[in-house]
Amino acid sequence: MTEPTSTVHLRINGADHTVEVTDRLLLCDLLRRDLHLTGTHIGCEVGQCGACTVLLDSHPARSCLVLAVAASGSAVTTVEGISPADGSLSHLQESFRARHALQCGFCTPGLLIAVAHLLDHCPTPDRDQVREVLTGHLCRCTGYQPVIDATVSAARLPQPSVRTESARSTPP
Repeated sequence: MTEPTSTVHLRINGADHTVEVTDRLLLCDLLRRDLHLTGTHIGCEVGQCGACTVLLDSHPARSCLVLAVAASGSAVTTVEGISPADGSLSHLQESFRARHALQCGFCTPGLLIAVAHLLDHCPTPDRDQVREVLTGHLCRCTGYQPVIDATVSAARLPQPSVRTESARSTPP
C-alpha cells in the first residue's frame, strides 16, 4: 500500500519551492532531507528542545511538530535565511561567535531563529526579554549567559530585518 501524497508549495528563505511529499512528512524532514537545508536541527522530535525552530509565516515554530502539508502556502525562514545574501554572517551570528554563545552548535540554529525574531520585533530587548524568548530552548553547553550577552550586544548594532514575508497572501 502506498502512502498518500500531496503537493506542497512553500516560500523558503525567499525562494519558492513546490515539492511532492507524503502526507505524514514533517516540515523538519522536508527541510533537511528533501531541500538540503541542514541548518535546521532535529533534537527531541517532540517540540521540547527548540533545535528545529524556524519562522513559519513570521512566527517561531517547532518544525518537528508541523506536517509539511500543513505548512503549504506558508513562508518559512530557516537559520540559512538569517544570513546576508553574500554568505557572510549577520550581526547576530557574528555576536554569537564573538561571545562564545555556541559550543557544540546543535541548539544554535533554533536559538538564532528565536532571538532574530525577538530583535526583529523588539530591537532593544533587555536581558529578561531575551531570557523569556529562550525558555523552551535546551542548551547543555553554554549555560545561556553567553547567548543573552550576544543577543543584547547584537541589539546595539543596526539590524537588517529577518526575511519573514508571508507567503499566504499570494497563491502558489
